[in-house]
Amino acid sequence: MATHSHTAPSQADALPAGAQARRGSPALKWAALAALLLVALAAPFQLYPVFLAKALCFALFACAFNLLIGYVGLLSFGHAAFFGAAAYVTAHAVKVWGLTPELGILLGVAVAALLGLAFGYLAIRRQGIYFAMVTLALSQMVFFLALQLPFTGGEDGIQAVPRGHLFGLVDLGDNLTMYYFVLAVFVAGFLLIYRTIHSPFGQVLKAIRENEPRAVSLGYKVEQYKLAAFVMSAALAGLAGGTKAIVFQLASLTDITWQMSGEVVLMTLLGGLGTIFGPVVGAFLVVTLQNYLAGTQLPVTVVTGVIFVVCVLLFRRGIVGEIAARLKPRG
Repeated sequence: MATHSHTAPSQADALPAGAQARRGSPALKWAALAALLLVALAAPFQLYPVFLAKALCFALFACAFNLLIGYVGLLSFGHAAFFGAAAYVTAHAVKVWGLTPELGILLGVAVAALLGLAFGYLAIRRQGIYFAMVTLALSQMVFFLALQLPFTGGEDGIQAVPRGHLFGLVDLGDNLTMYYFVLAVFVAGFLLIYRTIHSPFGQVLKAIRENEPRAVSLGYKVEQYKLAAFVMSAALAGLAGGTKAIVFQLASLTDITWQMSGEVVLMTLLGGLGTIFGPVVGAFLVVTLQNYLAGTQLPVTVVTGVIFVVCVLLFRRGIVGEIAARLKPRG
């Protein structure tokens, strides 16, 4: 630990002048974030609030996935298990047990975190494709449980979930109110991820991603850091899933299939792996495409796949990653 604290200043001193300048301009970053927040606050007056709420739920899901793959280097093909399990638990808790929406969502997050702990404990010792395959296999087990358990409703799912009253006071039946609630959830989750990746914990995760043997040699308990990141990613995916169940008043098998895990990979890669805003851009792009193509005769998956291939060929780092690379000062 002592070695880590002594090397930090020298690493900062070694940064290029451009990087130091970017680090030293937090006012510009906060101004950009404030502008984005103002756009988000005004957006439902121009666009359909439920569509925007759906996009925000998937943006949070993609950000949670990006925390694991972009900053730890672990590719999970089973993240739909956390998203879908939280959706089912939240829907059941609100509809059958009569919990308020915030308590239902928190219960869904807790279940997703516990599921993430179990998945992580079993998968974290594997690397590369083996890790991905273990997470996929475990996710398929959760899918079959969702299909068979009596409270999930089988192929019908849990329908007509009441949105209820937030804290027993605010009626979420109004779409505009619902949107602002989802926006608040997204902002809270996004800021948590932002703070995490810019904390000492986040720096260790990046070190593990870049050179795991060196992180081990410095004395870091790599498996514990990986497990903590995995559980946090699962919990945030659960937050997105639980919120989505309230927005659409539905939890179904589509939330928990392997295709959903594939979608979140697509969103993250399109926007930019390892960038803070990339998953948000990717999620909005994919949800917009799906929404637009649903009203046409075109096959949604084929068109989305073609656009993904084109973007990968033109934007190797993803849309946001490529823009950031182009704007980076040379020298």
